[in-house]
Formats: sequence, structure tokens, C-alpha cells
Amino acid sequence: MAITAAMVKELFKATGAGMLDCKKALTDANGDMAEAEKILKEKGLAAVAKRSERATSEGRIYIKQEGNKIGIVAVTCETDFVAKNADFIATGEKVLAEVLAKGYTEANDELKNMVLDFATRTRENMSLSTVKLIEVPADCSAGMYIHTDYKQAAVVVIKGSADDKVKEFARDCCMHLVAETPAYNTRAEVPATYIEEQKSIFKSQMDQDEKMAGKPDNVKEGILQGKINKHLAEICFEDQMFVKDDKKTVKAKLDEVGKSVGATLSFADINLLLLGK
Repeated sequence: MAITAAMVKELFKATGAGMLDCKKALTDANGDMAEAEKILKEKGLAAVAKRSERATSEGRIYIKQEGNKIGIVAVTCETDFVAKNADFIATGEKVLAEVLAKGYTEANDELKNMVLDFATRTRENMSLSTVKLIEVPADCSAGMYIHTDYKQAAVVVIKGSADDKVKEFARDCCMHLVAETPAYNTRAEVPATYIEEQKSIFKSQMDQDEKMAGKPDNVKEGILQGKINKHLAEICFEDQMFVKDDKKTVKAKLDEVGKSVGATLSFADINLLLLGK
């Protein structure tokens, strides 16, 4: 059967595969459009399998709230070129829509296959790296923020009030998270082994400092603990100085906002997403 330019164009629109690949697939399928699509998909799957070990540090984060539910999805790929592709963006949006519509809380086969279907057309390694569904109770406020590169984002839920002031603060906290990228939310989350490791590093530095040589042990211990406290304040979200008020910690600002609305506030859910880091 003769393969026409119109047939090649139709297959191209349906699959997004290259023109030459479309023509070859149609030739191999003797002009059968459905068979040609199957050939291209199988070829695409094989190509994706070959690239499965390649790093996927590019991509896009998607966040959307519908009613009392917030859906979070992150799709990663190999190149920035693909991450900015309209079909790639649309694929992630479709995955997010399914998460919100069906209440999915993790990446299942249905969602993974939606990403794989697009991957076979681009022949680039892709991954559905994050799927999360957050419920926001009536007495809570939620904030969301996605950076302009779509590779950094945060969602924060604050318990205790649904006041607009609290919602604004929740969004400010999201911006803080993306700007400061804390390793932990509170000091209680920091592993004891990590603290001991940092103590060992600081103590070694102090032992090499001539100014410390004549100081009593109890003074050295106080200085060492001070260094640990300062380090923890730098890596723990609630102890960091708030980006929009650097005279107060995040926790102090939370208490201040709570007082202004007549409520006791606490962080119910904190999510920081960083692609490629």
C-alpha cells in the first residue's frame, strides 16, 4: 500500500513521533494506522527502557486545591527542553486531575502509565516522583507556592483557624520554605547521631583554636552548645528567622499571627518539594 504524506501527518498528530519514524511504521504496518501506532509505542517503550538509568533532574511540580483537598504531583524528566513541552505540561495536569478526582494518595499503575505513554513518544526517561493528597479540615488554613521555574514548591497547612490572615501567613511560610530550604521542621526531628556528628566537628575546630586553649571546660562546653543551637536554628524550619520579619523566628511569628486572630495555631502539614536537589 502506498504511504501518503497525509497518512504520515495523521500518525504524527496522533503520536507525536518523528515524521520519518511515522513513515517507517506505516510502511511496516502496510498502511494500517492502528498497527502503526502500536509499532511506534513498542519502539518508544524499548527506547525508554534503554534510558531508564539516566538521571531525571528536570521536570515540573503541579499543585492544585479543590474544595478541602490539595493535590501535589511531580513529574521528572531528563531535559529542560522536554519539561517545557506543552504536552509534557498537559500530561502532568491530567495526572493531577486524576489524583483530585479519584482521591489517589500515591503513584499507582494508572497514573504511572499516563506518564509512560508520553515518555514513549519522546523516548526520554521520565518518572512520577511525587503524588500526594492533602485534606484541609474546616479549622485549618492552607497555603501553596510554586516558584517560577516549577522545580521548587511548598504546601503548608496550619491548624487552629481558617482566618484569611492565617491563610496569608501559610502562603508566606511556603515562600520561606522555598527560599531557605530547611532540612528539618523542628529540632525534635533532627537525629541524635547528626547532632553528635556536628558536635564532634565543632569540638575539633575549637581544639585547633588557640583562643580556646586557656578556657575552662565548662566555658568550652557552653560555647560548644551555643554553636549547636545556632546550627539547629539555621536548619530547622520553626527556628529559622522568618523571611518577611527577620527579627522573629517562624514559630514566634506563628504565635503572633495566632494571637492576632484569637487562636492557638500549630503546623499540621509541611511539604517542601525540590526537583533535582
